[in-house]
Parts: sequence; C-alpha cells; structure tokens
Amino acid sequence: MASLPPLRALQAFDAVGRCGSVTAAALELGVSPGAISQQIHKIEEILGLRLLERRGKSVELTSWGRLYHVGIRQGFDQLRSAQETLGRARARSSLVVSCLPSVASKWMGPQLFDWHAAHSGAGIRLVGTDAEPRLGEDEIDFRISYGGKARAFDHHVELFTDWVVPACAPALLAAHAPQRPADLLRLPLLSIEWVSDHRSPPDWTAWARSIGVDFREAPGELTFALSSAAIDAAVNGRGAVLAQMAMIADDLASGRLVIPFDHRLRLPDAYFLAWDRAALDKPFGAEFRAWVIAIARKQALLSTGAGR
Repeated sequence: MASLPPLRALQAFDAVGRCGSVTAAALELGVSPGAISQQIHKIEEILGLRLLERRGKSVELTSWGRLYHVGIRQGFDQLRSAQETLGRARARSSLVVSCLPSVASKWMGPQLFDWHAAHSGAGIRLVGTDAEPRLGEDEIDFRISYGGKARAFDHHVELFTDWVVPACAPALLAAHAPQRPADLLRLPLLSIEWVSDHRSPPDWTAWARSIGVDFREAPGELTFALSSAAIDAAVNGRGAVLAQMAMIADDLASGRLVIPFDHRLRLPDAYFLAWDRAALDKPFGAEFRAWVIAIARKQALLSTGAGR
C-alpha cells in the first residue's frame, strides 16, 4: 500500500463503526454527515474497496468495512489508552528535586515545609546527592547545584551566591569569651573542603587574612567534605565553623548557633537551578520553579546582610 489514509478520515470511519451510523458519528465529532461521508470516501479511494453500503435508509459497513474496522478500532483504543495513561501519570507524579547533600538538608529541606503548606496537593521528593543527574533521562525534574556545573544543563538559572561567616554554639562562645575577631582563631576550628570539582568556600586562612591577621590552619585540623557535617559539629560545641548563611538559618533562629563576629566572605561561585523541560508540564512544576527563584532572591539579600 502506497500510503495510509489521513488520520481525520480514519477517525471518521472509526466513529461510524462504533456509533452505528453516519449521523451519530457526525454528532460525536461535531461535523456534518456529509463531511463524514467525504472522509470515508477518501479511504475507499486509497484502499480501492467499498467500506459502506446503503441498506434502505441507513448505511452499514460492508464485509470489508467490518474487517477493516476491527483493526482501526484497536488502533484508536490504544491511542486513547496511551492518552489516559499519560494523563494519570502526569496527575499523580510527584516533583523530584535533586540537590547537593548539604543544600538538601540545610537549605532546601527546611524551606519545603513552607512550599508544602501552600501547595498541599503537590507531591515532592527531595534527593541529596553529589552526582549530577541527566535531566530528561534520569527520573529527576529539578537540580540545585553549584558553580560551573550549570553549563551541563540546557535549562538553568542562577539562584544566589552565598557568604560564609564564623559560627559556633553559645556554650563554646561563653566558655572562651573572645573579645575581638582574631580571638576566634584560638578556638577549635572546623574546616570544610569540598570535592575537587567544586571551588571550596573561603577557609580560616582566608578569613584571618581578611581581618588583617597572619594565620595558617594547623595540620591535623578536623576537615569535613560536607558543610552540613561541619555545621552539625559546631552545633554540638566541637568548634567554630565558617558556615554558609543559607545553611545555618534554622540553627541561628533556634539559638543552636550564634555569630560572634559578623564578618562575611563571599563564595567563589553561585548556586543554580536546572530543570527538565517536561517538568514544567507537571502539576505545580512551573510554580515550583518560580518559588525556588523567589526564595533564592530573598536568600541573596540575607546572605549579604542586606536583608537584615
């Protein structure tokens, strides 16, 4: 067979077979009976077979028509089933958000309670991982990551650049009572060193230099690969940490951490949000992207101190 009949013609023929008459098929499809007859005539010309025959005042399928309609109806049933399956999956699907581990636990995780309170029908799953997903292939809708990794994604937007500040538990501060910023360098210091494919945040040596003090971190200082682990150690009174403002908001609000001297240093790169284009077609997908961008703008002000 050189070519298939037009889809609209096949749709008209399927409707006639299901509804039992040209008139009923026309009513279902919202067209005239003459338009239905014209579409079926197109099929007959392509096939070289008669599909309809007149029986008195009515029109019925020929034997060829009945045989053909069995296959055509199965095809349209499969198309309808595929449409319904997609609609159910789209309606049920949760948004899956992948973040760097510390971002997931210390920034995005706490914020999601506000999102869920405002969008009670929106399912969401948070995944903390260093591995960058392949959006469009992996089952990930959104990714929050850092620095030059943004170039690997087709759709992304910069969120905010964070700042670090000294923070420690109130009990540690009370026990040592530093009088000036340089005194902090005599406390147990907790250091953070990220994986090699990210530029690490400023360390204690850089912070000391910024306040005009010559200081080198001693060998054997406790170093963490995860910001969240260093922050948790500081909360437990193990030492002072140069913590990101975005990561310690809850600990500051609860009093678990305090900032003894508010002298901040900027991270070398920004965080970004990337997304799979199909995620915006999910329920609440576009709203979630807009919400993340909005809270990131607020965070940018808070991290610099402009939002105080």
